[in-house]
Amino acid sequence: MISRAVTATAFVLCGVSIAACGGAPMDAASSATAPLKNTRVPHSPAVAAESGVADIAEAADRDEDPREAAKPLDGKVVVIDPGHNGGNFKKPQVINRKVNVLTQWKACDTTGTSTDDGYSEAAFTWDVSRRLAKLLRDRGATVKLTRNGNDGVGPCITRRAEIGNKAGADAAISVHADGSSPANRGFHVIMPKKIGGPVDPVVGASKKLGIAVRDAFRKGTGLPYSTYIGKNGLDYRSDLGGLNLSTVPKIFVECGNMRNAAEAAKFRRPAFRQKIAEALAEGLHTYLTS
Repeated sequence: MISRAVTATAFVLCGVSIAACGGAPMDAASSATAPLKNTRVPHSPAVAAESGVADIAEAADRDEDPREAAKPLDGKVVVIDPGHNGGNFKKPQVINRKVNVLTQWKACDTTGTSTDDGYSEAAFTWDVSRRLAKLLRDRGATVKLTRNGNDGVGPCITRRAEIGNKAGADAAISVHADGSSPANRGFHVIMPKKIGGPVDPVVGASKKLGIAVRDAFRKGTGLPYSTYIGKNGLDYRSDLGGLNLSTVPKIFVECGNMRNAAEAAKFRRPAFRQKIAEALAEGLHTYLTS
């Protein structure tokens, strides 16, 4: 342990030479004339050093508040899974391959749906996911996406779950939009059921995550709960590989019905996709900090 006397002496030296204590070095012309800013000496250097106040005072000498560096989602890991992929339709032999999702065998992936005028679900989910990733990173989270573009194929639903598991994600979210009958409207959040598999230990946490995202999505977008699936915007399923194989809290969000003309028009607008991303970020934030 460093003695208090030595620590106190080091603290005083910080007030004399900013560069010597980690501050940015001054050039030769300015070092002789530039005044030291906000140089403050605690009432008791020994007590200050013992309690960590010396570090705060040093930061003040650089016009910094060390507390400002902290962000609300520092240390949190979020995996975002943009549903489908823009190149899936080119490789049916790849995406139609069957994989085991524990409760059944399903296609590796699908092409997804689209609006009546051809705006694809894959493009929509990629755009929303990129916006969401930026918002979460700005709040301090480490973010991983299950694909790195919208012109590739896959990955398979089994691999999408694996990415979240290997990342040790605090939360994972799969972004989708539905393709139902035109009269149907609204969004819903899908959560896992217990299946006697790896997802079982996180079913409770996934429900908590789902409710937080459901509430934020409704408030942030103004879209109604689904009129055709689930109850109050919530649905539980045991046939989705991305959920069944997850060992971290995970949900799917179906942002609305791309075959409904009114919702399709909203999804086409970048400003509304930003609103969706902001709502999802709020829901994840609530869950991760509660």
